[in-house]
Amino acid sequence: MNPALLVADRDRQRENLNPEGGERAIVEVAVGVLMQADGKFLLTSRPEGKVYAGYWEFPGGKLETGESVEQALRRELQEELGIVIGAAPTWKTQMVDYPHALVRLHFCKVLQWQGELQMRESQSHAWQGLPVEVVPVLPGTVPVLGWLAEEREFKGATHA
Repeated sequence: MNPALLVADRDRQRENLNPEGGERAIVEVAVGVLMQADGKFLLTSRPEGKVYAGYWEFPGGKLETGESVEQALRRELQEELGIVIGAAPTWKTQMVDYPHALVRLHFCKVLQWQGELQMRESQSHAWQGLPVEVVPVLPGTVPVLGWLAEEREFKGATHA
């Protein structure tokens, strides 16, 4: 089941990225939700010069032609963070309508990786729990925080 479309910054004009006109092209994006054993997860800041610079997000990037979500995520996390990840199947998918692009975010939980984190795009990073302490958070990141909260609520539930 696909969740509803999340519309970011409704008051801003949408750019049509489809050169032929018509409907906006969908940008496919692989996103890594790096999870530590203690339940904390990694957020990184968007670098200067990018749309939404300074906003906090889960790391990742666009799929290149012919790449699977997992292949794109491996490449992006190596390029951005200098790590090599283990298995990372798609966990959840969310469509987000940003003013600059219509994106389909493929969120993958990453539980295993090798290497020390290196912020290769001069971004900041923070290991976070719920509630998140860093702000502002990119709109496409918000649903993930809800999903993580739901999972933790369920796992923490006791039966009488």
